[in-house]
Amino acid sequence: MSEVKVNKISPRSGTDVTLGDSGDTFTIPSGATINNQGTAVNFGATGSASWVTTVKTGDFTAVAGEGYFVNTTSGEIDVTLPASPSAGAVVAIKDYANTFDTNNCILLRNGSNIGGLAVDSTINTEGLAVTLVFVDATKGWLVTDSGLQSEVPGPTFIVATGGTVTTSGNDKIHTFTGPGSFAVSCAGNSAGSNQVSYLVIGGGGATNRGGTGSSGGGGAGGYREGKAPFCAPFTASPLAAPGLTVTAQTYPIVIGGGGTGQPTPSPTNGTPGVASSFDTITSAGGGSSNCAGGSGGGGNSGQPSKAGNTPPVSPPQGNAGGSSTASNSPSGSYFSGGGGGAGAAGTAAANPPGGGPGGAGATSEINASPVQRAGGGGGAAGNEPSGSLFNAGTGGAGGGGNGGRKANGSVGSVNTGGGAGGAGYGCFVSYAGANGGSGIVIIRYKFQ
Repeated sequence: MSEVKVNKISPRSGTDVTLGDSGDTFTIPSGATINNQGTAVNFGATGSASWVTTVKTGDFTAVAGEGYFVNTTSGEIDVTLPASPSAGAVVAIKDYANTFDTNNCILLRNGSNIGGLAVDSTINTEGLAVTLVFVDATKGWLVTDSGLQSEVPGPTFIVATGGTVTTSGNDKIHTFTGPGSFAVSCAGNSAGSNQVSYLVIGGGGATNRGGTGSSGGGGAGGYREGKAPFCAPFTASPLAAPGLTVTAQTYPIVIGGGGTGQPTPSPTNGTPGVASSFDTITSAGGGSSNCAGGSGGGGNSGQPSKAGNTPPVSPPQGNAGGSSTASNSPSGSYFSGGGGGAGAAGTAAANPPGGGPGGAGATSEINASPVQRAGGGGGAAGNEPSGSLFNAGTGGAGGGGNGGRKANGSVGSVNTGGGAGGAGYGCFVSYAGANGGSGIVIIRYKFQ
């Protein structure tokens, strides 16, 4: 194999010219032209560079016609431009690791001007690529093209901190069981991820004490869920809305406490749960006995059911409680309704069998396993006629407390938004109401 160097070829019109054997190198001098019926064809065209894909990590001297990926991660790198360049010579530089702003790339002029000035040039813009062409002795090297990688963006993903963080595949899950902050430092983009899935549950409602009759079950805290398309597939509740688009900022997280049960004796009723919130999503606290809320509390002492989804949102954040029975004279017995849950309304009391069960909560896999939350509290059984045995209502699946039968109510489960169970009444003895369960906020997003 040999190298054939050609300075001039002058064949007759229509004559084929063969140079060397197969595999020989055909070298054309820089700037040479071939005339094709009067049309000049240039070799080594001005303005473009052939890129060298071996990344430069130290000082080097550039060769005309070549482009270089320069990695300044470990420190500043000096690039010496070609000496005595010909007009039309090209050199290109690209920031390989997006570190030119931290460790600069210095262009050493090597005797020629850069942009008309007899000074070296510093490239200190992150991600920059530049192409320089040598024009003449006056202007020297001029930039003919420059750009940033951000001008052709690839996928970027949400980056955030806050709460207890776990990972499921390519998703991160932030769980807040108390107040905190969800701090987003990178909002991502639509090619990677820029929306989060969320679950926001308010605190569950508390229950009244058993007085002249039993008390209704507490309503579950409001249940609001959203599912982002970027997350790995998971089963959300039927209540799920679209996810939320986030920006680079800090989002306060509020976790609503459960309502406070009415002690005995006390003139003050049990209280509703407290709302939880994340960004624009607020989930109301659950209703206490005989009170509306995220889910409504169960009726007591002959009262009708109380509304859920209060205040109203779409999809609805909860269901109504069940109603109470009227007095069973002459015993003075009332049977109370169950509190509403996220997945079902509370059941009305019946005489017999007794207090109404709480409504079931809703199930979601947002934290990588199916968990049911926001169940309503069971209604209590009241004073029973002689020889009768009536049951209190069971708490709704998902953290609802059981109602009492000649007993105190049961608390709603912590961080489920479960409603408290109603307090019983019997033989002229009052029993204490119970506290609702605190709420929770869970945020999930694709991070890689």
